[in-house]
Order: sequence, then C-alpha cells, then structure tokens
Amino acid sequence: MPAISHRNGMDAQVFEAFAAQLDRYVRERLIPAEAEVLETDRVPPAILDEMRSMGLFGITIPESHGGAGMNVSQYVETIRRLAYAAPAYRSAISIGVGMVASALKNGGTEAQKAQWLPRLAAGAIASFGLTEPGSGSDSAALQTRAVKTATGYVLNGTKRYITNAPMAEVALIMARTNAENLPRNAHVSAFILPTNTPGLTIGKADRKMGQAGAQIADIILEDVEVREDALLGGVEGQGFAHAMRSLDNGRLSVAAAATGYAKRALDAALAYAVERKAFGEPISSFQLIQAMLADSRAEIYAAECMIADACRLADEGVRTTIEASAAKMFASEMCGRVVDRCVQIFGGAGYLQEYTAERFYRDARLYRIYEGTTQILQLLIARNMLKDFAAEA
Repeated sequence: MPAISHRNGMDAQVFEAFAAQLDRYVRERLIPAEAEVLETDRVPPAILDEMRSMGLFGITIPESHGGAGMNVSQYVETIRRLAYAAPAYRSAISIGVGMVASALKNGGTEAQKAQWLPRLAAGAIASFGLTEPGSGSDSAALQTRAVKTATGYVLNGTKRYITNAPMAEVALIMARTNAENLPRNAHVSAFILPTNTPGLTIGKADRKMGQAGAQIADIILEDVEVREDALLGGVEGQGFAHAMRSLDNGRLSVAAAATGYAKRALDAALAYAVERKAFGEPISSFQLIQAMLADSRAEIYAAECMIADACRLADEGVRTTIEASAAKMFASEMCGRVVDRCVQIFGGAGYLQEYTAERFYRDARLYRIYEGTTQILQLLIARNMLKDFAAEA
C-alpha cells in the first residue's frame, strides 16, 4: 500500500497504532460476527457501541468537536481497512464522517458545527438525503421542495435508497428553495433534520441483493416544519455545492471500500487455491489460476495507488472531482472483476452459500452503482476534462 499522507491530520505514529488496532478488531471481532449480520440484516448494537468507543464515528471530525481530526488520506485508509469485513460496518460510519460531517465542516455555521459535530463524533448515525424516485444519477433534478415561511421552511418530498435511514438520528436533506430555472443548481439547499422531526417518516427497509446489514429506505417528508437554523450555512442555494464536495469524499470512501473488499476476496481465493487439489496437486500450481491471482493483485495495487494520489491532492486542498471519480470508477469495476475471479477459482463451491465467494460477488455489485454509477462518472470525468481544456485554450 502506498504511503499515507499525514498532512494536517493525526500524528503518524498515533495513526499507525490505531490502524494496527483496527486490523485486529476487523479480524477478531467483525469478521466472526458476519454470520449474525447476515441472519439479522443489521449490525449488532454491541458492535456499534464498540465502534463508538473506538472513535470510528468521529475520525474526520476536528478534535475541537470531539473527533480524531484525521485528514482525507487517513480517513480513506481507515475505510479501506474496515472494508475488509462485511460492507455493513463501513456503511454505518462512512455516511456520517465522509458525507454529513464533511458538509458541516465545509459549509455549516459555527452554531451548526457546535451542535452537530460532537453528536456525530459520539456515534450518532447519519443519512444523506439526495437521491429521489425520479432523480438518481440526475441529482440536480430533485423535486423535494422547501418553502420559506415566517419562522423557517416547510419541506415536502421523498428521498429514495437512503443508506442508514432506518437507524439514523439525523439526516442532511437536499431540497429546492427556488422554483426558478437558476444557473449552477442555485435552487438547491441543504437542511439538517433530526429524524424524529414531526412529518418525517422512514419507509420500510428495502430488501437487497447483497450488503446485508447496510440498511436503506425511503425518507418521506410531509409538511415538515423546520426553523431557519436548519438551513446548512444559513444561505439558500448552496446545498448542491455542499453535496458535490461531500461526494468527492464519498467516492474516495467507496473506492477504498471496494479495494478493501477485493483484497478480502483475493485472500479467500488464494487460501482456497492452496488448499483445493485437482489432478493430485493444489490448483494454485496451475498457471491459469496463478494468472487470475496475479491479475487481481495487480489491479488492487493500481486502485490503491490511484486512491492514495487522489487523497494526497485532497489533503493539499486541491479539488479532486476528476481524481476521486476516476478512483471510484476504476476501483469499483476492479472489485467486480476480482470477486468474479474469486468465484471462478472456487469453482462449483463458489456458487454455494456455504462459502464466502458467492456473498463477495453479490456484495460487490453495488459498488459500481452508488455514489455515481460507472457511466455517470465517465461523463463527469470527460466533462471536467473538456471544461479544463477550454479554460486553458
């Protein structure tokens, strides 16, 4: 794994000790608990409490607000290590630290930071309400409305596929505050809402192909009244910008998660290939099996290098829309190829639920969809390339 940047983040030695502790926790506690996560479709409450006590919910939040103050490189490396276990563990924390806390740090008022960042650092689970039934990849087309009143706003709309919604205590909701066709999505604002706000209801948790325990559901807003101080930053029309900046972090998190899970699948395939015998010898001695193992390791290393470079730029204050999108696109597609090879190496056993390979295959499919589908990221990268080219011409 490429070196981790410590620029403006946690002390290097402290981070290394934390990472070693996390590796032990993943292998000794989280992986053994995966059977319970699969059976109950939720992360056990005891494990959530343990993750809170380890400070995992506040890793990117400044120390002044109760967090660990990690920089982007350290945060993403933490996610990569955590994602060696089932995806549900990462999902529980990453929305709060990588999306909601990021938006608060970048665009919240001092009062909002003081109110919410300590709660997030202490382990309040958060959700990020951008996607809607009619606006997924086309997130700027959202229809949720926030109408100004004498004391604040009234919100109406439905958010779809919202990770953590069934267990979230707070949601960051994107809504239109202006019906006019304004430029650069200036009509979209962000609102911070406790999920027990009257009029806000959570739909039934959706049944999914994989990623058991990482629960998603609709958030329904029916005449939800909020005060003016619920508007992120206190300024209308900035919500989409906050969302997009947070999505850069979110895409790096998904890239790291896909890479960590690909490493888990490769390790399983390697162990099986050494153990499984055919024609009187381990299948690991067959060159075509070796080719699949080698290709997987090379692609994982390539993803690690892309992620490390994008994180380095982010820690230097460079906008990383292209780099984060490229890393997420490559890593998620790479993970799909690695888990497919894992199933192939397992052979018939790879198709049985008795073995982990088929679960890896189902879990990995979502990485190519959320935080921007591969196809949307291709468009996003190309459009930014063309914009940069025009600016330099």
